[in-house]
Amino acid sequence: MSDRNAEYNVKVKGVEISPEPIARGQPTTFSIAATTGQALSGGKLVIDVSYFGWHIHSETHDLCEETSCPVSVGDFVIAHSQVLPIFTPPGSYSLKVRLYDGNQHEKTCITFGFGIGFGSDSSVADM
Repeated sequence: MSDRNAEYNVKVKGVEISPEPIARGQPTTFSIAATTGQALSGGKLVIDVSYFGWHIHSETHDLCEETSCPVSVGDFVIAHSQVLPIFTPPGSYSLKVRLYDGNQHEKTCITFGFGIGFGSDSSVADM
């Protein structure tokens, strides 16, 4: 959603997936580097997961559990760790991450993809 990025107070600068390739059954961390022009005392992250374009999962997390709060003006990193079940099917996935402040105002939205390969524990990026 980079075309709408200019409308948001929080600008996403990049996403890193670690480890890469993703190992099923092991923790994977999605780190989102961002910058904010407005301090955030709290809020929430809403994460939607799609598999080959079909929405399959949603979860909500407290912003202060994913980064240090309060978030000061400037650069910061949101780091979300997730264990993908060993039976996660191979294919193309996308994550949509929306950040809301404490007043439920959407501050940013980013969508990025990753792939799980057909091997027993491998993944491929940017399928």
